[in-house]
Amino acid sequence: MNPTSLTRRDMLRGSVAFAALAFAQAPLSLFGFDEPGADETVVPFLDAQPKGKMLYWQDLASWITPNDQLYSVSHYGTPEVDLGTWELEISGSVKKPKRLSLADIKTRKRKTVTATLECSGNSSNPGFMGAIGNIQWTGTPLAPLLKECHPLDRAIEAVFFGADEKVEKIRDKDYLQNFARSLSLRDVLNRDDLLLAYEMNGRPLEKVHGAPLRLIVPGWFGITWVKWLTRIELLDRRYMSKYMAREYVTIRGEERAGKTVWRETSVGPMDVKSVVARVARRKDGSLRVSGAAWTDGTPLQRVELRIDGGNWTPVQMDKQQQAKYSWTFWGYDWKNAASGEHTLVSRAIDAEGRAQPAADAPEIKLKRTYWEANQQWVRKIRI
Repeated sequence: MNPTSLTRRDMLRGSVAFAALAFAQAPLSLFGFDEPGADETVVPFLDAQPKGKMLYWQDLASWITPNDQLYSVSHYGTPEVDLGTWELEISGSVKKPKRLSLADIKTRKRKTVTATLECSGNSSNPGFMGAIGNIQWTGTPLAPLLKECHPLDRAIEAVFFGADEKVEKIRDKDYLQNFARSLSLRDVLNRDDLLLAYEMNGRPLEKVHGAPLRLIVPGWFGITWVKWLTRIELLDRRYMSKYMAREYVTIRGEERAGKTVWRETSVGPMDVKSVVARVARRKDGSLRVSGAAWTDGTPLQRVELRIDGGNWTPVQMDKQQQAKYSWTFWGYDWKNAASGEHTLVSRAIDAEGRAQPAADAPEIKLKRTYWEANQQWVRKIRI
């Protein structure tokens, strides 16, 4: 979409969200952030990322990820949801339970949040590197709706159930389970950016991405963003299920006093992370290295690039296209590069001093599960 095609009528009709999407999908050069042009040639990576139904980093050109480039993961398959009878139930430890149709939800306050969605298994292996995307999500804020239900004082947890289901074996017996994840009620009620979303990038939510309604939890890994949402239940105790207590649990060791102490933590907030996405050669012989970096919403302090094992060098971060829970594009001009093979690797550092670790760092070497793989990704090129 060309931003110059926006008319005054477009702006009056729908407005700000439409205009924002148009600018977000515009050429990056509009914002002073270069993309390969007629005078540039993309230098292919020797560690080529396999193409699949997800983001292909070398083709990254838009701050907002097109719908057809966003990955999709489901554990119980894609359910058939009858839109004519679908309702959202809110029950449990509340004084005023509710049932709402999609029309009811759409009459409520409308809000759009731009947030990066990343699978917690992204980057766990060379063939699974593009399970991420930056999307404009539109729906209604969750917190006001739950407050209207008047949670009981003893309620501590909100559990989100999807329509997808499967029989699971638990303690040698079979139980029909709906996919579900939970959040602490304190976290839910203290944020205004958790959404019950029915649109992505200005279009109705697609079936594969959770239609008619999905939970949006900016700053948290995608496993928490429950799709095909049908029920929210408030509990007075911790919710423990396969995807809270047994799967999507990170096992990580820490060396203390000469021994390794192991702990298990439930996958939740996203890690600080970055990637070298593309290298392009210009006619003058210089190279433009570009990429993306993201966090759990903690401000990104800086991104650094290391070439051929040398010193870490700060890169230029795009200041035009930014949002609290979105990735940040960055670029670096590499001049006088010698012919031959080279390695490039980036690392992101947030405002709290958390740095993206190397693959041989203790927090990665002593991790025994593939979730939360935020190690630096070394890219290789030949020029």
